[in-house]
Amino acid sequence: MGKPITGRSFGGCIRYVVNKQEAKILAAEGVRMQGASSLIQDFNLQRKMRPELGKAVGHLVLSWSKEDLSKLSDEIMVERAKEYMEKVGIRNTQYVIVRHSDRAHPHLHLICNRVDNNGHTISDKNNFAKNIKACKEITLKFGYHLGEGKGLVNRQALKGKEKIRYELYDAIKAAMKSATTWKGLETELAKQGIGVAYKFRSGTNEVQGISFEKGEIKMKGSAIDRSMSYVGLNAVLNWNRRVRQYHAAKKANQPLPVRELADAIRQIEYLHLARGGKGLWATLLEPSGGNGSPTDFYYLKKNLREITKILKRNGESIR
Repeated sequence: MGKPITGRSFGGCIRYVVNKQEAKILAAEGVRMQGASSLIQDFNLQRKMRPELGKAVGHLVLSWSKEDLSKLSDEIMVERAKEYMEKVGIRNTQYVIVRHSDRAHPHLHLICNRVDNNGHTISDKNNFAKNIKACKEITLKFGYHLGEGKGLVNRQALKGKEKIRYELYDAIKAAMKSATTWKGLETELAKQGIGVAYKFRSGTNEVQGISFEKGEIKMKGSAIDRSMSYVGLNAVLNWNRRVRQYHAAKKANQPLPVRELADAIRQIEYLHLARGGKGLWATLLEPSGGNGSPTDFYYLKKNLREITKILKRNGESIR
């Protein structure tokens, strides 16, 4: 898991990371490794090439599960940190990699200069989305322990933008359990001070993306979680709507909307497979309820088993 941070002070960041008890400098590029003072001086010298850039400090906390400890030497952690930097676009700049041993899980701190060696700014645009993608790719590539989702993250330990991200995640996930329309979702989120903003394709009324706002923070749905893109959320709203129609028709002893339900399931199935998952069907019918799924649609299981039988009786296949 990675936690990217941008800051203004190399001094404060480096002193915290390097001077901590049992901190161990593993590698560096473009800076002297003698200690905090030398590092601060070297980083600040290069940042002078872009004096207008306030937040020149790039700081990443890269963590593994404690189950991976036996797989991680200092050298391997450095290799993974370098691979991470390449994946998120941190290149041609100063950096220092420091390992900490104050927690049960192995982790390191990477401090880099957002002013590169040629005086160009290293972008922090879409930092969180790029971070999630890079961490997942590295985890799967090297067989590291895959966390069981955001439900296990300690919310009390979060701060700043990351804290807001998880607040948005929890609120959207809760609202999506019952919402059947975008208007209904907007109303429910507004009660918690969360706004919804849509991005339209140029010159049309076609929605291309979605962002959520809380206070001064605005984040794309896909940056909060991959399942919370506009396409992903729209698929779940469609499913919820079809399920409600199904129960209403069943109660009124009317023809059941079987084909519509099948179409809704196919849509979500496609999203799961496109994101590298096993598919909605395989995930939701697991005894675990799909809690290890790379997306958070497992609450759809509530109605899936019963509807599955109806679809089969009507000759509908979603495979």
